[in-house]
Amino acid sequence: MTGQPGLLIEQLEAAHGRDLVLTGLDLTVDDGALACVLGPSGCGKSTLLRVVAGFHCATQGRVTLHGRRLDDGRTRVPAERRRIGYVPQDGALFPHLTVAANIGFGLPRTGRRERVEDMLELVGLDGLADRHPHQLSGGQQQRVALARALAPRPQLLLLDEPFAALDAALRTELRSEVAATLRRAGATAILVTHDVDEALAFADTIAVMRDGRIVQADTPDTLYHRPADAGIARALGEANLLRCKPADGYVITAFGPLPLTTGTGRDGVVMLRPHQLRTTDEPGPHSVRARVTACLFRGHDHRVVCAPEEACPDLPERLVFYTDTPPPAVGSEVHLRAQGPAHPLHTEIWSVPTAAVGR
Repeated sequence: MTGQPGLLIEQLEAAHGRDLVLTGLDLTVDDGALACVLGPSGCGKSTLLRVVAGFHCATQGRVTLHGRRLDDGRTRVPAERRRIGYVPQDGALFPHLTVAANIGFGLPRTGRRERVEDMLELVGLDGLADRHPHQLSGGQQQRVALARALAPRPQLLLLDEPFAALDAALRTELRSEVAATLRRAGATAILVTHDVDEALAFADTIAVMRDGRIVQADTPDTLYHRPADAGIARALGEANLLRCKPADGYVITAFGPLPLTTGTGRDGVVMLRPHQLRTTDEPGPHSVRARVTACLFRGHDHRVVCAPEEACPDLPERLVFYTDTPPPAVGSEVHLRAQGPAHPLHTEIWSVPTAAVGR
């Protein structure tokens, strides 16, 4: 039932040789939820999946699935007995087997044909049962890999950047199809990715990973608007970070007083997303004068980068805003206003040097 813990990971540690990769990692994924582990290359995402799948040994901590302990650093359940499906980045289909044979590989003979037909219908590949992998598009191959992983009715499905090799348009279409397929199947799944758009579009819960541990896990909306620190703020998208002074229910910034998303505020840093900055034709004490240094057309809008004209220790070296109207020319002067609320960030990053803020 959704809302009940399906996967529970506690204080997990794992290493490659003498190098510790996972360091006291905690993660909970509810039964029936689609979760995403988001982080840069080298932070330990794939190692985490491999430990959960049973391909890599933990050195400490616990991995529990539906109350059954899979690994505690001393004893571990073999991968083939974990009831966990795994979809690698390249799909890893058997090239000499048909689509049907790939999906049915490893299934018991009894009921195999019916289960394969159900999976073909689930992933939208009716009529392609007799084709071989080389006769399929990249997106179709990934759907076969998904069907093969779901066929044994796993308690958990792991997806290790399965859309990374696809072109942008197909990647967007396929991740939506896969998410819809998993929801129809009632599956519990974890997607690993470094693509922010993919994480936001796919998951019920996003766990941001950094240096071998989960630093914040929450809904996409909460993570985007209320990140815990500057690193998480930037991991979910561009952020303008401003120094501030506390006041009664708001903070004082270079843009004047701004309400807060949460908390009472204190000396430190607050975040404004680019869509919260707007140009104004009426400069005043609560506007910032800046010079446009770059402009990027993105189809649905323009990304505009500005450098503040006046030296101010409370401002970063650059400010970013988005506009769906004709943008100001590079080199022109603009006046920016902020639309709150601003989000306060944790104290451990409030000492970030001004020169580093906003980069």
